[in-house]
Amino acid sequence: MMEQDILEVLFTEEQLDKRVSEIAAEINRDYAGKKLILVSVLRGSFVFMADLVRKIEHPCLIDFMSVSSYGKGSSSSGQVQITKDLSEDITGLDVIVVEDILDSGNTLSYLLRLLEQRHPASIRLCTLLDKPDRRVKPVDVHYSGFTIPDAFVVGYGLDYAEKYRNLPYIGILKPEIYS
Repeated sequence: MMEQDILEVLFTEEQLDKRVSEIAAEINRDYAGKKLILVSVLRGSFVFMADLVRKIEHPCLIDFMSVSSYGKGSSSSGQVQITKDLSEDITGLDVIVVEDILDSGNTLSYLLRLLEQRHPASIRLCTLLDKPDRRVKPVDVHYSGFTIPDAFVVGYGLDYAEKYRNLPYIGILKPEIYS
């Protein structure tokens, strides 16, 4: 039923699994012997985070934040709001922020500055999707899954109005659905 709202499949289940494995291999290499915590930015990154963490070979903590600048719309409002903060103290830990999509950069720029004030040993960003054409604020990406065009995408945790998160692939939503 949801498939009828998809204009085009950008990344299949197989492509997603392969790329997540590659990112995990990079993290495994870079963080051997370190005190690592992965921070999932809810809700969009939960599927990516679950797949990623299962492929990380060393002990790591996980935590979650809920940060929004979208509300129920299809573009960023520019107003960042934290709706759930971390449960763990990140002081002295190596932090990887795991995000579903880097779009305008407003939310992630704010979030990374906020977390840096909590004195982690290091902080890096891992995003499944990077949409550089929409960037308003510069954000350093250390691990990136795919660069995508300026299109509204859903599936694999990404939503529109809380729908489509459970699609096993990432697809472009038909414009008439969100217009």
